[in-house]
Amino acid sequence: MIIAADLVTKWQEITRSEVEISRTFPGRILEFCHYQHPLFDRQGIITLGEHVTVESGTGLVHTAPGHGAEDYGVGQRYGLPLLSPVDDGGLFTAEAGQFQGLAVLKEGNQAVIAALRANNLLVKHEPYAHKYPYDWRTKKPTIFRATAQWFASVSGFRDLALQGIQQVQWIPSQGENRITAMVQERSDWCISRQRTWGVPIPVFYDQETDEPLLNAETIQHIQNIIREQGADAWWTLPLAQLLPPSYRDNGRSYRQGMDTMDVWFDSGSSWSAVLGQRPALNYPADLYLEGSDQHRGWFQSSLLTCIAVNGFAPYKKVLTHGFVLDEQGRKMSKSLGNVVDPLLVINGGKNSQKEPAYGADVLRLWVASVNYADDVPLGNTILNQMADVYRKIRNTARFLLSNLYDFDPQKQGINYAELPALDRYLLHRLYEITQEITQAFQEYQFYHFFQTIQNFCTVDLSNFYLDIAKDRLYISSANSYRRRSCQTVLAIVVETLAKLMAPVLAHLAEDIWQFIPCAVDTKSVFLAQWPELPPEWYQPQLAKTWTQWRELRTDVNKVLESARTAKTIGSSLEAQVILQVNDPELLTQLQTLNTPTNGVDELRYLLLVSQVIVQTGDISNPWEISMKLASGQKCQRCWNYSAQVAQNPAHPDICERCTQALAGQF
Repeated sequence: MIIAADLVTKWQEITRSEVEISRTFPGRILEFCHYQHPLFDRQGIITLGEHVTVESGTGLVHTAPGHGAEDYGVGQRYGLPLLSPVDDGGLFTAEAGQFQGLAVLKEGNQAVIAALRANNLLVKHEPYAHKYPYDWRTKKPTIFRATAQWFASVSGFRDLALQGIQQVQWIPSQGENRITAMVQERSDWCISRQRTWGVPIPVFYDQETDEPLLNAETIQHIQNIIREQGADAWWTLPLAQLLPPSYRDNGRSYRQGMDTMDVWFDSGSSWSAVLGQRPALNYPADLYLEGSDQHRGWFQSSLLTCIAVNGFAPYKKVLTHGFVLDEQGRKMSKSLGNVVDPLLVINGGKNSQKEPAYGADVLRLWVASVNYADDVPLGNTILNQMADVYRKIRNTARFLLSNLYDFDPQKQGINYAELPALDRYLLHRLYEITQEITQAFQEYQFYHFFQTIQNFCTVDLSNFYLDIAKDRLYISSANSYRRRSCQTVLAIVVETLAKLMAPVLAHLAEDIWQFIPCAVDTKSVFLAQWPELPPEWYQPQLAKTWTQWRELRTDVNKVLESARTAKTIGSSLEAQVILQVNDPELLTQLQTLNTPTNGVDELRYLLLVSQVIVQTGDISNPWEISMKLASGQKCQRCWNYSAQVAQNPAHPDICERCTQALAGQF
């Protein structure tokens, strides 16, 4: 008995027998030695294979070149016959002798074991766990068989394909490395399949010699038939019609091939069928879009077919995305019952509590929010969070629209040069986000769109500009400068936002567009031009100043929130804020900002308090903030505190600002 030295101990444990080692030698000296088959009257030779390990068994294994890639490779190196005694039904053929007709994976296995035992050739039989290929759909074991197939040689144009890959923009960039490695290492392409449906390989075989008949004449003839009648004609028409006239009575007898084309060859030729046949479409394609598994599939098959025919790639860009998983990060599967149905997300289910209708926009917003290059989870918790973001964006748009009911930009709009600094700063931010979102779409970085639009609506608008704007919109006289200037900005912002969000939030964008009270250029947002804002709106120096004021506002809000928690104040308008500043330049800037000018660019409005005192102080920080209760009385109209409340007999309950507003002067 010959056993690998590393397996002697394990062999003794398994067989419960002592082994006496009579000789040790390198395994390579057995190469080309002959052995007698244990059950059949034939001899074989011993070969070497790198796939054989010493993890189990004896170190010598049975090699079947007709049943597995590794064994096939060994057989090719040693010139072994390609024996494959298994038919299409998984039964042994006549080549298997006494085992003919038995199911290989069922009674066939047991019959072989019994035959070995009967011939006193079975030393040990036991089951052990090992990897074995299973069909992913039926969950049943498979058998590898070497069968005659059609191949397309890749070696002749591999270098040209690799050059073509370099001419394509791959998104994300690592996709280039992935497909390059696959093309470098791929073998010839097996393009035939044995399926009951598909596009046929239009080949005939000589009945006597089994030689294939496939040439330009036969291909052109079949091509004409399929162009008129479709691919099913191969399966339905009689053989005489499928053969060209010159082969119908040439003294030979033919049969038609039953192999179908690899579906990846079908889809990989779509560049020709779709783009090549339609002059109105761009060719090569601007973009191919599919999952990350298609580097091995559609992306590669399209590349190889186009390179072979035309010498260049069929696409300019290729975008690859990951897969949608459930909330636990598991692959979606019908058997697991964890599939998220997009229609159920959009329309809802029978139980509105468990399966609410989120609408298409929420689902689209979620898609835009994730890094599509990775596998991403999805479930109700995530959708609920996305619905909250959607509602915030929608509510921001509603606020903008609701304050434009009496505004006509053509009649009441304020020129850009005459706008307050605060308004010009917001238009600067609008210009910035328009550039950022435009670039995000151009580069297919949709999550940058999501982050930018969410941040602008929540932080720049709701938490900052609109928070300040309420005083201008609600207490000013209808046609005042401070109100009309604000409405000018709101009208620009809502129209621009509708255009920017339209590619993702399609329904919300159209809703906004239809409810804009002033005139717009088109009936639908989808007929409007992409926004191109005036370059002069980009004011980085102005932005630097107002970024500092926003930082000040944030620090003041912390002090006010502490006072609110301590119940010192309720509303921020009950407060008077004292700012101490050491830097002379900053002190001057704040004092200027604290001086009444246009009713907009003032500290009290920026900080949402009734009074602000700016004074010098010996401090190390840019500013020190304290507060106390505002002086004066509360205005019953604007809720600001002022010493001048009750000073006007005609309006004893309101402040001087509201008195002027009622007179149309503020």
